[in-house]
Amino acid sequence: MDSLSEFLLVAGMALVTFATRYPVLAFFGKLNPPPYVLQALKFVPPAVLSALIVPSVLLPEGELAVQPNNAFLVAGVLAALIAWRSKNLLLTILLGMAAFVLWRALLGAL
Repeated sequence: MDSLSEFLLVAGMALVTFATRYPVLAFFGKLNPPPYVLQALKFVPPAVLSALIVPSVLLPEGELAVQPNNAFLVAGVLAALIAWRSKNLLLTILLGMAAFVLWRALLGAL
């Protein structure tokens, strides 16, 4: 694939992404939605994040893995506890990643 094709591919993806999202944002920006809609929209980011994270934590290889040798699960539970207690995103990410790496190293040593 040459450079022009790659550029056109990326530009096309950007255009499609923009074309599907801008009308909704432009229309929604002119509305004054009722408070219950704004309240409901606050739950969208956690719901989407959960939908992305939970399957990768519980099904790392396509099958349910709820055992101590699942480093994704161990690190995910630890990260959730850290996030709950500290309310610090950077600390949660750093300690969660460290737990994941250390748990995988420990499992590899066993």
